[in-house]
Amino acid sequence: MEIISNDPVKCSEAITGLKQVEDPEIGLNIVDLGLIYQIDFDETDKKIYLLMTFSTPFCPMGDSIIFAVKQKIFENFSEYDIIINLSFDPPWSPDRISAKGKEFLNK
Repeated sequence: MEIISNDPVKCSEAITGLKQVEDPEIGLNIVDLGLIYQIDFDETDKKIYLLMTFSTPFCPMGDSIIFAVKQKIFENFSEYDIIINLSFDPPWSPDRISAKGKEFLNK
């Protein structure tokens, strides 16, 4: 599970907040679940671009997860506009779950 970023320090701070966002159906945070692909910071325009996915394109809790992601990012980066893009390429797979996440899920 690797999250791409143009600013590893700020990305780490963002990830700390995102670990508090759980997939409501699974109960595992979205970082350890492997739903976050990329977080980039545009210092000139004060924007954060976050690329993520869901475990299924038809995730019934998708809007709720996106709302929670925006809230958590905003807590630490309130001066930025937060732009979330969804991608299903590559599609999510259980291989993206972190070791900690697999332990949580008993896999």
